[in-house]
Amino acid sequence: MIIKINMKSETPIYLQLRNEIVKGIGKGEFEIGESLPTVRQMAAELGVNTMTVSKAYQLLKSEGFIVTDRRKGTIVCNPQSDENKLGGEFQEKLADELELLSAEASIRGMEQEDFMELCRKAFQRMEVVYL
Repeated sequence: MIIKINMKSETPIYLQLRNEIVKGIGKGEFEIGESLPTVRQMAAELGVNTMTVSKAYQLLKSEGFIVTDRRKGTIVCNPQSDENKLGGEFQEKLADELELLSAEASIRGMEQEDFMELCRKAFQRMEVVYL
């Protein structure tokens, strides 16, 4: 997978990296059990500080997307194996993010049907179904 980072974006680089990896998992570009590059390798590939990559990996780890094994390195895992699955904190976070996106779309004059179609298309691009 090619990870795209926009150095001019107002979004912090570690968050861009986190988001790109999550999208990659969702699209099946990163498979469950696959090893991610080491922090140093990823930093070198992207031309960023190792602390930036480390921060992104720590966030992904806390959210249940990756695990770290001293022997195997950083491994993509199934976030549904967590007890939260679709409940609690995740749903609250998702609702907040969708509310913000909905507000921005509405303010900019987007119709609800157009917004829903964009959401539908984005969700359909996610190929992986984790059970």
